Amino acid sequence: MADTRFLLVRLGSLGDIVHALPAAAALRDTFPGARIDWVVDRKWSRLLEGNPDLTEVIALDRSSPAGIVAVVGRLRANKYSCALDFQALYKSALISFGSSAPRRIGFQSSYAREGLAAFLYTERYNPSGPHKVDHNLTLVLAAGAKKTAPRFPLAIYPQDEQEATGALSAAGLTEYFVLNPGGGWHSKCWPAERFGELHQELAERHGLRGVVTFGPGEEALSRELIAAAGQPAPIPLLLGFGPLLAVLRRAKFIVSADTGPLHLAAALGTPTVGLYGPTDPARNGPYSTGDVIVRNPRFSETTYNRGASYSPAMLSITVEQVLEVVERRAGLRQ
Repeated sequence: MADTRFLLVRLGSLGDIVHALPAAAALRDTFPGARIDWVVDRKWSRLLEGNPDLTEVIALDRSSPAGIVAVVGRLRANKYSCALDFQALYKSALISFGSSAPRRIGFQSSYAREGLAAFLYTERYNPSGPHKVDHNLTLVLAAGAKKTAPRFPLAIYPQDEQEATGALSAAGLTEYFVLNPGGGWHSKCWPAERFGELHQELAERHGLRGVVTFGPGEEALSRELIAAAGQPAPIPLLLGFGPLLAVLRRAKFIVSADTGPLHLAAALGTPTVGLYGPTDPARNGPYSTGDVIVRNPRFSETTYNRGASYSPAMLSITVEQVLEVVERRAGLRQ
């Protein structure tokens, strides 16, 4: 089926793109000669660069109406036989519909965050399996793919390694761990000062020093964490996607709430400890049996509530709990 042409639609965000990578891999394994393109917001396109399972990455600039029109025209010209929308929002469903692919596969309205988007598909499916990776695989299996071992290809270029090496060398670090205090919604974050206390304990008990990864707008979280950590202080690193991948891959382990860098680290094989409250780790946790999560069921309710303050579930997680799990996951216990 070398003439088969697939369009994958997952515009964002970081963790969700990571969880859709195995779907592209299953298509490539089943249809080795097919055209498989992925349309993604320009902001996130670096995550898909160098992916051997994709024929082309099509970056969408939604800030410009002319840019959107140009991309839709390009999609139509490619004459896809099948479009698969993993996002289930109006914007992604409209991209799928605008491609003019005769077969448009997506999720049932009961699953979609914006349910009416499902009416723009020609086929709708309820997801199978517990995890988002499994849900995405549901759509490619409906398109004719065979289920294969999940694969998360993330390209790290020599210049990424060089930038990461430079940043770490400037801080005098060779071995380190990562703390990531951000998380998009405040309600699924763990307090920055507790991350700082965790760093202090790990430094005192095991002589370890960490780096703090954060994104634009999260500088205050980084400063709070560092202030609470005391000496030796963790090193803040604001990195682009490529160097961030290199730093995460080299780390001894990462501690993070449910957010993109956690899922990047898990995809790279770095030991991860995920902190969870209002989101379900069975659905959104690290997709690895070796990685562990900390969640207090007595205080936790799966709501996906995008609150602007710390949730009671996340506040119920103590530094002592996380420290015990980190020591076990990272093999630090004597």
